[in-house]
Amino acid sequence: MSDPFAQFIEQGRLGAGALIDFGRHLIHPTVRLGVTGMSRAGKTVFITALVNGLVRGGRLPVFEALASGRVASAELAPQPDDAVPRFDYETHVQALTVERRWPDSTRQISELRLVIDYQAKRGALRTLTLDIVDYPGEWLLDLPLLDKSYEEWARETLAASRQAPRAALAAPWHQHLAGLDPNGPQDEQAALTAAALFTDYLRACRDRRFAISMLPPGRFLMPGDLAGSPALTFAPLDLPAEGSAPARSLWAMMQRRYESYKAVLVRPFFREHFSRLDRQIVLVDILSTLNAGPDALRDLENALAAILNCFNPGRRSLISTLFKPRIDRILFAATKADHLHRSSHDRLEAILRRVTERAIARATFAGATIDVIALAAVRATREATIRQGGADLPAILGTPAAGEVMGHQVFDGKTEIAMFPGDLPDDPSVFFNDPAAFRGLTSVPAPEADFRFLHLLPPALAAGEPLPHIRLDRALEFLIGDRLS
Repeated sequence: MSDPFAQFIEQGRLGAGALIDFGRHLIHPTVRLGVTGMSRAGKTVFITALVNGLVRGGRLPVFEALASGRVASAELAPQPDDAVPRFDYETHVQALTVERRWPDSTRQISELRLVIDYQAKRGALRTLTLDIVDYPGEWLLDLPLLDKSYEEWARETLAASRQAPRAALAAPWHQHLAGLDPNGPQDEQAALTAAALFTDYLRACRDRRFAISMLPPGRFLMPGDLAGSPALTFAPLDLPAEGSAPARSLWAMMQRRYESYKAVLVRPFFREHFSRLDRQIVLVDILSTLNAGPDALRDLENALAAILNCFNPGRRSLISTLFKPRIDRILFAATKADHLHRSSHDRLEAILRRVTERAIARATFAGATIDVIALAAVRATREATIRQGGADLPAILGTPAAGEVMGHQVFDGKTEIAMFPGDLPDDPSVFFNDPAAFRGLTSVPAPEADFRFLHLLPPALAAGEPLPHIRLDRALEFLIGDRLS
């Protein structure tokens, strides 16, 4: 936000909102938990499993308040914000437990309120309100745009699009871009075509074969009701190194629409939702990134650094609550740990820690409490030992989704198979220094196979059986355990 006066007004709005929230929380203690991550990281599954575990009293031995019996009850309450959709918990848990399919991905912000009655360690009966805010990680990566001009964003985006592997994906957009004169007259059709080709490029980057994360503007791939509006109809131009946009030029047109995007979409999200969070979990699909190769891993490292830079990390105090809202606990979670044998879970966690170490050092210095874990909010596999070639091999058992292919075999969505996930390296730095390391892991029953993971179905459960998980209880203990003491 380059205008000092506008920045002052925005800070005033944030301070006023924080003061209102502070007064409410004195009467009704509340934790606003943000849940985010890139597409397919498992946000919807995580929230569904978290709520199900609390409401149904799941097996959560590390979550001390529940395991010790101090949680008397946990119940869903009406959605508190009339302007925000309610997280559809009932539909999602039905999909997991009855239909045995993964719920639909997050496409917009949603909220869910959970009221937890518990006995404090000193014996008093108390209530904690947990407001869970689910939002796409792509929206979070839009926040740095608030401090960037159109010219800065356009140059950075173009420079990135000219590097491998993005360059090949951007070829149709680059071809159209070469014929555009930024100083020429504004042209609606040229803007529409440029925006469409730019969006196609972003969508191609998001394909799991490439798993590229740094792709603002995030709303281009989830436009909602604003599809086709001027605020979503702009694209980078190849701008001259000097000068400014001539009046009524294509450059000025794109610049104006970029600023509208920030004003209509990015700034309200920051003010009304993001700035009000107390705790945050960022879900990361490290395995899909490793599938895509070293370029995707470097891109993820940059994306997570940008994500943590969006937070205002530090310990929460009265002054900070009133005038400078802060998130005081942040958890980075490597999802889909159930696709690996437990012997590699610590190594998966170590890879994520290595990816986030620069950003974590910055936030830790500011006083925030940060942790990194490997988890599976809903465990889709079981572990087993299988004998092959005279040796006992650690394996996982799971049911591939219908249509999944392994070699010449196409799965029917009903047959459980054994998979040998291999071992992640002890030293996570090899993934940053040796491209050959990406060929060292397999989830298919052939040790020489490439580094790929199958899409597995949720577990088959008996009626009333709690959702199995890996370290969901540890995540809960970190995120809200101190507030139930």
